[in-house]
Amino acid sequence: MTYVSHADLGGQPGYGAVLPEPEGEPFHADWEPRALALTLAMGATGQWNIDMSRAARETLPDYATLSYFQIWLAGLEKLLLDRGLAQADELRQGQLLWPALPIARRLVAADVASALSRGASTERPASAPARFAPGQKVRTRPGRVDHHTRLPGYVSGRIGVIERLHGAHVFADAHARGLGEQPEWLYTVAFTGEELWQAQATPGLTVSVDAWEPYLEAA
Repeated sequence: MTYVSHADLGGQPGYGAVLPEPEGEPFHADWEPRALALTLAMGATGQWNIDMSRAARETLPDYATLSYFQIWLAGLEKLLLDRGLAQADELRQGQLLWPALPIARRLVAADVASALSRGASTERPASAPARFAPGQKVRTRPGRVDHHTRLPGYVSGRIGVIERLHGAHVFADAHARGLGEQPEWLYTVAFTGEELWQAQATPGLTVSVDAWEPYLEAA
């Protein structure tokens, strides 16, 4: 079955301008903080990882018709159903109807502030030297892949220059598929606007994208 991401919208026409919202105003309805809290609490159980949750959200067939937190809530429901942690009739009625499955961990209210402030680093020891260095030209992997990826479609197959090296980090493409962390070197790659959008680019525009080593080859 072909993997289709509905979230890879960068550089695509037809969506209009990006309109920034005021900082510090993330919610637009009373239920949205609860949707965020539920998503974080279930993520803390260890039933899935952050990349699996991203994959669940981006593959929602009605992604384009949902608001930001509707996407989060629908992605959570999808993960719960896929893992048997909730049944469809329970989601419809909004109540527990079947015996709950055990979970290995839970996030209690008293630990929320410290857990959020602590975060979870994705940096890991490297298993091999980095292939590329700042200033080196690289080309990104061309074409689509049939799994979750963090490489934006609009830079696929384009030539850029290594701007920074960030160390080795959990490789999202593998992590989302349950294949383990498989740490890979992570780089910031700078692309000129002309390379990405030719004559339609704003003069002098540079776009920087973080990209794992498997996305890149020497140019």
